[in-house]
Amino acid sequence: MSKKPLNDGSSYPDLKVGHNKHEAVGLPGIFHSMEPALTKLGPARTAKLLTSINQKDGFDCMSCAWPDPDHRKALEFCENGAKAVTWEATPVTVPTSFWAENSLTSLLDKSEYWLGMQGRLTQPVYKPAGSDFYEPVSWERAFELIAEELNGLDSPDRASFYTSGRTANETAFSYQLFVRAFGTNNLPDCSNMCHESTGTALGETIGIGKSTIAYDDFEHTDLIIIMGQNPGTNHPRMLTALEDAKKSGATIVAVNPLPEAGLFRYKNPQTVRGLIGHGTALADQFLQIRSGGDMALLQALAKRVLDAETAAPGTVLDHAFLADYTLGLEELKAHLASLDEADVLTATGLSSDEIDELAARYIAADRTIITWAMGLTQQKKAVETLRDLINLLLLRGNIGRPGAGASPIRGHSNVQGDRTMGVWEQMSDTFLDALGREFDFEPPRKHGTDALQTIEAMQRGDISVFFAMGGNFVGAISDTAAAEAAMRGTSLSVQVSTKLNRSHVVTGAAALILPTLGRTEIDIQESGAQFVSVEDSVCAVHGSHGRIPPVAPGILSEIAIVSRLARATLGEGSGIDWAGFEADYDVIRDHISRVVPGFESFNADVRRKGGFILPNGPRDSRTFNTATGKAMITVNHLEPIVRPPGRLILQTLRSHDQFNTTIYSLNDRYRGIKNGRDVIFVNPDDITELGLTDGQRVDIYSEWPGEPDRVLPNYRVVSYPTAKGCAAAYYPEANVLIPLASAADRSNTPVSKAILVRLEPVGALVR
Repeated sequence: MSKKPLNDGSSYPDLKVGHNKHEAVGLPGIFHSMEPALTKLGPARTAKLLTSINQKDGFDCMSCAWPDPDHRKALEFCENGAKAVTWEATPVTVPTSFWAENSLTSLLDKSEYWLGMQGRLTQPVYKPAGSDFYEPVSWERAFELIAEELNGLDSPDRASFYTSGRTANETAFSYQLFVRAFGTNNLPDCSNMCHESTGTALGETIGIGKSTIAYDDFEHTDLIIIMGQNPGTNHPRMLTALEDAKKSGATIVAVNPLPEAGLFRYKNPQTVRGLIGHGTALADQFLQIRSGGDMALLQALAKRVLDAETAAPGTVLDHAFLADYTLGLEELKAHLASLDEADVLTATGLSSDEIDELAARYIAADRTIITWAMGLTQQKKAVETLRDLINLLLLRGNIGRPGAGASPIRGHSNVQGDRTMGVWEQMSDTFLDALGREFDFEPPRKHGTDALQTIEAMQRGDISVFFAMGGNFVGAISDTAAAEAAMRGTSLSVQVSTKLNRSHVVTGAAALILPTLGRTEIDIQESGAQFVSVEDSVCAVHGSHGRIPPVAPGILSEIAIVSRLARATLGEGSGIDWAGFEADYDVIRDHISRVVPGFESFNADVRRKGGFILPNGPRDSRTFNTATGKAMITVNHLEPIVRPPGRLILQTLRSHDQFNTTIYSLNDRYRGIKNGRDVIFVNPDDITELGLTDGQRVDIYSEWPGEPDRVLPNYRVVSYPTAKGCAAAYYPEANVLIPLASAADRSNTPVSKAILVRLEPVGALVR
């Protein structure tokens, strides 16, 4: 009889590794949705919440920004949505005794999973400077402490105000108004770390940093190209839209370094075929691209389109569209004429035949949607890559007509709405002018700091107060050690949160945690029950109504927190009716209607069943708000990633039971991982070439010019069918490998999808 091996010193001694799956959802999806909900919430609470999520009179799911169809099903949620609801709506609360029993020092070695599982936060707590413990404090005292610190600064720019994408439109508008009335544009947000590259590229090329499609376009398209995206885990409700597209005759192509279950076959749990049949095959072609090779692929596709037009003039390009609506075609032709096919094949890891096949599909399709997520946006040349993606769409007129367009898929529920409401360090003068007129003050004009710049300013001692409206800033951002050291250098850090995370443990000299209502909870204010609104990935705005009572008395809504903070900091004579904001959210929406274009009848429109759609120039009228008034075809210079011998290109990713830094369980069902997260996925050929073995423990070292090596110690090698030369590890743990200097050109987004690493056996002499 074999003996159980001794614990090898890993963080997860019960880790088990199985096989990756080739289909998503089905009966297992139902079980893994309902079992935790029924166990932790009970049947009545589960039924009330899961029949209300994403419904027209219910609440918006906090786990992604996937749009809602006009004709919704009775159960309009996915497995991860159910887990997000279970996580937030748990009746388990952090007891008062917790704070005296757990020092910050003792909490430092607790995982994100452990912290989140302690339950809902229910009372404000304060860590005085010099103390290692939080202690309960009244709401009044909490706001006094923050106001004293803010008003004691020698400049408003010494404070930074972060925003998570779960913040609703009304909160986001109030929050940015307070920050600008205080006197700064230091408004970093989670977009800085994910889709900032999208906003930069699309803003330059088509004049709006948003999707150019509507939900129904998926049913009217001929071809969908999915790039750098894993819908089966990160936005599973998209699988239903893809299935509908397939039923309508669309072809689907997946471009990704890893074979993800949700890209291949979908077993819809609300259909007989999905429950007991084989489900629906999704991807007609899978291009297993090398990490960082997307720009080369897009240029190679564009060159093939241009070559096909040369071979058959007048049959491939949309000449009328290009002549009327674009500039830059001739420059692109000249640039791509010298594109080296050998460089393309090296950069992508693909064959010419694979690229030819996709090019033929694109040329044959009358209507194409290209959809993407952070696999594209978190590369060094992310902005240029996305400009090339727009080039490809423009060549055949695939913007501004049904069934065609650019479709960035956002992660957080209202990350797009936050930006629309003014949460950005670089808002336009047009927006600031309107804000100043509405509230009779002069907003600051100097651009503020983004997420990475905030850390750098903390390092210099230029920011001493950090306030976070949701999120897990130090857990989410790159260069973990540097970020944590920078946060510890502040005089005060404040977190508005529903549950504990790493950012509550790594703090400024003094720190506050302010508990807030969740999306699922009923919000009662002076004028009665309130609702908020969100904007999804296709520019649709709709209401979100809490369905269950708050988990404990005394918890404030985010709007109440902003309003009371503003009154404490700015004083009652600020000229802004903060008390009115808190009493009736319609007051906020009335102000928004006079400041933000597209919201002119906000209070009426948001009360319509299903809400309303914001105007979108490229989608609605082929109007492009660029410097030239035309869509810009651009020239972008290819810089393939050079992979030295013995190195791999690492990308970070989420497990299936995860939403951003929130860990629902230690399992990753589709990739065959159970009871652990300390794994690195490596192609079996690379394992052999590196002289390693499947299951071996290694230290992961990242290499960056001019920077010391960073290390992620004691990780288990998992043989996995990744693209050759590539590897993957879980976020946020692998953030420690990414230096602050590793950021996308011009968007300043952390480069989490192209990290050069070497693997050293545990205990080996480091080279």
